[in-house]
Amino acid sequence: MSRTRSTLRRAGIVTALAAGSVLTAAGIASAHVTVHPESYAKGATDGVLTFRVPNEEDTAATTKVQVFLPTDHPVLGVLVSPHDGWTAKVTTTKLTTPVKTDDGTITDAASEVTWTGGKIGPGQYEDFDIAFGQLPDTTGRLTFKTLQTYSDNKVVRWIDEAGQDGQEPENPAPVVRLTAAGGGTPAASPTGSASGASAKNAQSAASASDSTARGLGIAGLMVGVLGLAAGAFAVVRGGSRTGG
Repeated sequence: MSRTRSTLRRAGIVTALAAGSVLTAAGIASAHVTVHPESYAKGATDGVLTFRVPNEEDTAATTKVQVFLPTDHPVLGVLVSPHDGWTAKVTTTKLTTPVKTDDGTITDAASEVTWTGGKIGPGQYEDFDIAFGQLPDTTGRLTFKTLQTYSDNKVVRWIDEAGQDGQEPENPAPVVRLTAAGGGTPAASPTGSASGASAKNAQSAASASDSTARGLGIAGLMVGVLGLAAGAFAVVRGGSRTGG
């Protein structure tokens, strides 16, 4: 009996650890600040970037969100939409290298958007929209470093970039990939209403893709847990028969 109990205890520990890994992976996958859609065509015009900010604290609310826009490859014509309970402030900076457009030379661009005054409670998230007039066509990715401040004064710095090994860092910054025009990524629409619809469709597609990928990953982990549990049960039965 003691041998069977020992085997059962070890099996229970292994299963519990595996289940814990599944829950941890699920939490990590959903806790990051992300931007949607994840890709746009280079030089795209009249679009929207949506920053999804989840609250990952159990006892504090998110009270401030700061998104820093790149100025080496600037995003032109930045606008923010009204957001209930939140006040948005756009900070501009003078560009080291002015950008030439059909409408003239741009010497200043947005470098930061800060939202304050609202609250994101535990287990909740908020979507913050930034509309743009034009994305750069001189780079393959845009990194939007983000700071998330909580009511207990804790600041989470979503500023890390993925290394050459492709591994996701602990606090990844939101990133938008810029692809060649016509590569299937969201592009500009000539009218505001069409642009808004296109952006929302792209956001929905990106969100669905994220959810599907996460769901498959978690499902795979769950299958692994069930396999471990079944294996443990088989070992216990085998031990009982041997002992009996």
